[in-house]
Amino acid sequence: MSPRRYHALLAPGIALIVASCATVAVNPATEEAAIRARSAELNRAVTAKDLNAIVAIHSPSAVVMMANSPTMSGAAAIRQGWQGMLAMPNLALNWQPSRITVARSGEVATEVGSYTMAFNTPQGRVNDAGNYTTVWQKVDGQWLIASDAVTSSLPLPAPPPAAPAVIADMTDMQTHSATGIEWTDFTPPWPSAGARMAVIHGDPSGSGDYTLRLQFPDGYEFPPHWHRMGEHVTVISGVFRLGMGGTANASAIKEYQAGDFLYLPGQMPHFGGARGPTVVQLHGIGPFTINLGAP
Repeated sequence: MSPRRYHALLAPGIALIVASCATVAVNPATEEAAIRARSAELNRAVTAKDLNAIVAIHSPSAVVMMANSPTMSGAAAIRQGWQGMLAMPNLALNWQPSRITVARSGEVATEVGSYTMAFNTPQGRVNDAGNYTTVWQKVDGQWLIASDAVTSSLPLPAPPPAAPAVIADMTDMQTHSATGIEWTDFTPPWPSAGARMAVIHGDPSGSGDYTLRLQFPDGYEFPPHWHRMGEHVTVISGVFRLGMGGTANASAIKEYQAGDFLYLPGQMPHFGGARGPTVVQLHGIGPFTINLGAP
């Protein structure tokens, strides 16, 4: 066989091999447009609550990770998950792609974008917003979702307030006669001397409720100070002098007689004293602490 005839017979085979090995040219713009169309198609299916159309846009082995929800793997789980979402009252879900990147092979692409979602609850309408990343895979010439990951950009809701502490109290009746009250020296963090204290009920240093009485000599004065918890004050005898504020001001002082009641909120500074021998009764929730100045 002549060399010329050999080459003539070989040339078609070589061309066939080269053609079979050549990579088909991928047009990124065309594929991006096709993916955007599929993404819009999914959006319309959600708005129409077309569950079958939603599932059909996912590959059979797709994985979907929604914010605050279990991972959905496979068509059955995706169907169940979307069925629950579509049942949300007055659901409004929309997303907008911001970037689509197509691989050189033209078989895989990544879509990144943002979303908004809102739905009704018995407590009111819930609004959410965030970002998503979707991996698309071309199957038999059609783009399908291979994975979808959604992250909310809103902060977590504040935890519910803690239940109020249950304060243990005595289970038996307790009484004190006026003559049987035991007085001890009251030593607050200021220089005035002569005051005395009697614990009537509970433990002022503990966390439960307490009742105590304070006895002041004539002319006793106390500087601005505050307590962590509120105080219920009843004047038993004498004249109790009290002013509110973090700075002592004689013009702000008012006088309270026997039988008068006062409530002093927690962390509210006050000052004052007594005119004539004076006894006041305090009731509150411990611990009873004294802090000089203003909080």
